[in-house]
Amino acid sequence: MNNIQRAANVTVGDLLRVQAHLRGDQPAVIDGEVKRTYAAFNQRVNQLANDLIDQGIVRGDRVAILSENRMEFLELIFAAAKIGVIVAAQNWRLAADELSYCLDLVAPKAALVSEKHQGLLNTASPAIAETALRMGERYEARLAVSSPTEPDCPVELEDGLIILYTSGTTGRPKGALISHRAMIARFEVMAFDCGLSKGDTTFVWPPMFHMSGTDASIGALISGGQLIISDGPDVDRMVDAINRERLGRLSIMPGMIQPLIKKLRERDVRPKGIKQIGAMADLVPPREIAEITQILNAPYTNTFGATETGLAPASAGLLEIGVPPQNLAKTQTSFCAIKLVDEHDNEVPDGQPGELAIRSATMFSGYWNADEVNAQDFRGGWFHMGDVFVRNPDGTLSFVDRVKYLIKSGGENIYPAEIERVIMADPRVSDAVVVRQDDKQWGEVPVAFVSRHDDTLNEAEIFAWCREQLAGYKQPKAIHFVAFDRFPRSTTGKIQRHEVESWL
Repeated sequence: MNNIQRAANVTVGDLLRVQAHLRGDQPAVIDGEVKRTYAAFNQRVNQLANDLIDQGIVRGDRVAILSENRMEFLELIFAAAKIGVIVAAQNWRLAADELSYCLDLVAPKAALVSEKHQGLLNTASPAIAETALRMGERYEARLAVSSPTEPDCPVELEDGLIILYTSGTTGRPKGALISHRAMIARFEVMAFDCGLSKGDTTFVWPPMFHMSGTDASIGALISGGQLIISDGPDVDRMVDAINRERLGRLSIMPGMIQPLIKKLRERDVRPKGIKQIGAMADLVPPREIAEITQILNAPYTNTFGATETGLAPASAGLLEIGVPPQNLAKTQTSFCAIKLVDEHDNEVPDGQPGELAIRSATMFSGYWNADEVNAQDFRGGWFHMGDVFVRNPDGTLSFVDRVKYLIKSGGENIYPAEIERVIMADPRVSDAVVVRQDDKQWGEVPVAFVSRHDDTLNEAEIFAWCREQLAGYKQPKAIHFVAFDRFPRSTTGKIQRHEVESWL
């Protein structure tokens, strides 16, 4: 790297150091009863970074972490950022065999584990567990004897910072490598499109092995904000934060909105101020969006992004407060280029469905140790997301569905999301998912699983509504009513479609 390149090289670790210098005595992170200023947090980060150096960890090595949301998780991320190390964030919801695969994929040089998840690590990888540093007394003892000085290590913007694993719905999880460049760009885009500022407080409850947790947490601390950590969607703690703090963007997901509404009404909360709320509006019944936005007096973000891309490509739209949305077309995120292509990668005209391909500074650096997948997904210098959209005359983008969820029935293409939107338009529906079922005549047919608020809703009414709204070949061939809590969900509230399909 020459001197001109060095002058442009400001990394995630550098930005924390800057905030510690500018706002040393101001609050940085709150984790339950533990509160740390920027100066104190940065010092602990330096101590951990220097401890890793003392343990022989060098630039490019991977350090795995298996932990719930807590202060130490962020200390590791920023310590790694300062010495060019990559954090492999493990999903504690995985079975031992799945976790073992994810660990083997990245071959970590060291590991950090919380007491809560020590048993899982012991089962998944006894060898890694034997040398892992456990949070608590051992962790604090190591930091106490480590130097608090700023480490002097070469780190570049394109160096990897964190590996987040994508859902393995059709096979094993893939490890998405996210660089310093991508992480900084993600916050810049979020700040621009969501109106965030350095005085905002962020309440982070999504797990830090997920982009919703890491992107928001890192963004808050590189920009001088205050971060409140929650281990999962603790509704009481969230309501406390809503009541006391001026929040920037509050992440709320499908499956947690009704409990939040109930608690807000019970406590008669008057929000101190929230700029935006929500994510994945397509998966939320419209009446819930209207109700929660009215209570919190904040618009709902009409997002579409991915682990690989951050909030890009299409998360700049807002849904009106107190109004059930009738149109969930997406607004393109700032500072990215996108195109919609057919199966031959030819760009399709407006009004025609095509797979979305994107270029953006928020882009990840490819899947770890997956050259063939990277060659396919990045063909032509664009990242192909596997999501089908239609571009509308006004430039907005209407989501059709994931390519892999496509149901081919009698030669026709059926996208489950289209049927789900129709079913969830009924205010008596609390959630719905449409999956494929093998059929001797048609090959595959759509089948719907529906949870309802009101037991007066019956199959005949749903069939009639679908016949009114959808073409004949798109009609669900069966309706199964299930309890809302029975739906298997990911950590962000998405129904796990492949598990529902196994019920058939």
